[in-house]
Amino acid sequence: TAGASSNADSSTAVELMEDNPDGGCHIYRYGYYRAALSVVEGILEVNIIQMMSIQRTESQAENSLVDFVVTCQGSLPTDVCTIVSDPTCQVSKSMVCDPVIVTDECLLTIRRAFEEPGTYCINITLADDASQALASALISVNGGEST
Repeated sequence: TAGASSNADSSTAVELMEDNPDGGCHIYRYGYYRAALSVVEGILEVNIIQMMSIQRTESQAENSLVDFVVTCQGSLPTDVCTIVSDPTCQVSKSMVCDPVIVTDECLLTIRRAFEEPGTYCINITLADDASQALASALISVNGGEST
């Protein structure tokens, strides 16, 4: 079935409905429409610029702590997620997400704990309401030291 609007201008709209075999109904609309688009910059790039082991005394917990210093370009992130995986980056071992407050410059220090020595794949994702960006690295944690 088809019907035309009663407007006399050149933007006459036609609506066509048809049944299809999967039981649904498709609606086709022809005419002129307006839409507003907002282009946002987003987070363009993430870099892990430094990894530092945190020295702990023997009386403290056995977990090795590593600080990751991360920079980014573009808009400022509101969330950071760290995924720790096996060395092939295929099997996820843990995921931690935290909100962050970044003011003028995108420079973050992210502290993560590793339960045992080994080689890990680290994925650090920075995100905001409109975008996300990822940086990956392999890290070797050796009982209080990391490379």
